[in-house]
Amino acid sequence: MDCTKPGTGARHVELSKPAIEGGSPVRATTLPYARQWLGEEEIAAVTETLRSDWITTGPRVVAFESAVTDYCGARHTVAVTSCTAALHLALNALGVGPGHEVITTSLTFSATPLAAVYNGATPVFADIDPVTLNINPDCIEEHITPRTRAIAPVHYAGCPCDMDPILALARKHGLAVVEDAAHAIGAVYRGRPIGTLSDITCFSFHAVKNMTTAEGGAAVTDREDLARTMRTRRFFGVARDAWSRASSDKPWEYDVSELGFKYNITDIQAALGLVQIKKLDAFLERRKQIAAAYDAAFSGMEQLTLCRVPHETDSAHHLYVVRIRPGFFRVDRDGLLAALRSENIAANVHYKPVHLHSYFMNTYQTKPGSLPECEQAGNTLITLPLFPAMSHSDVQDVIQAVQKLCSWYAA
Repeated sequence: MDCTKPGTGARHVELSKPAIEGGSPVRATTLPYARQWLGEEEIAAVTETLRSDWITTGPRVVAFESAVTDYCGARHTVAVTSCTAALHLALNALGVGPGHEVITTSLTFSATPLAAVYNGATPVFADIDPVTLNINPDCIEEHITPRTRAIAPVHYAGCPCDMDPILALARKHGLAVVEDAAHAIGAVYRGRPIGTLSDITCFSFHAVKNMTTAEGGAAVTDREDLARTMRTRRFFGVARDAWSRASSDKPWEYDVSELGFKYNITDIQAALGLVQIKKLDAFLERRKQIAAAYDAAFSGMEQLTLCRVPHETDSAHHLYVVRIRPGFFRVDRDGLLAALRSENIAANVHYKPVHLHSYFMNTYQTKPGSLPECEQAGNTLITLPLFPAMSHSDVQDVIQAVQKLCSWYAA
């Protein structure tokens, strides 16, 4: 696979008025913040599956689960329809239910706390480390109560959380740990791959993630009992799905042994994933190159704060985010986002803190001001385009647009 190398810094550009103010945009076409990268191999694999006898859960799902297991270094993989489904199943298999609490971060997509809600539990939010934007281990213990059953750290932007103190807290208080690693397949924490650290780790294979099955996810674990429970509950509580029964004497006979869900993925998705996972290391290397180019261009700009990856970790570089420094611009963060988009750079925000969404405020009485670091980040973050199919020119366009707006809107 051809991965064009980006430059290591910004080219010299003449700064002009941003397009939002009437000038010419940096680009003539829109550059999205993320995009899948599919080739002829993926098309061929899906076509072959469509021509086979199995298009729903079958032999390719089994092969894909094995490939994920091998890649992550875990013992078991349960492939499901999304990372949300994986998180739901993980907490469910661990016995999280009504009356329980799950501690997580608010700087995440709503799927993380909703996985607790789906099981009847209450999400509890701890504040973040302002440098990595991950959950701060020092803020977790103050939220532990007799009702706490699990901690759900999120590896924000692909950068691993500081897992050793989190795991130590879990052992001290007898809690489970379920990692939301939607951003982090391929990341490494202190020499250990994400997927090998806690009770269960959940990955996403959504279209804009580091590899894709279009939609999909997986839960990985070293515990056979948890894998067996999740595998049964992903398909209505039936221990043996149609593929596993196909070679039996009575393939029509099945038993619903416990309450389950409809979370099984298809062989069509697995066929896509089997090709994508072979390209994942190359994808990750390209992401690392782009992030390094951005770092080189932006590290000396006092108007921006960059999120730093601790030296003992290897990020999966799912997102590249910068934080604007209050008082250094004549417009707010949303004004800069609008200006970037007028330059045809489709910047985004990850995320509006979950505890400030109306559902959580109305249901769990979460309030502004309760998580100061998280809220400050939520007001200042900008996600810049980062995906492996970006060309050298694409990367330079992003750098030029950011430098242009920082100059034009400087306070």
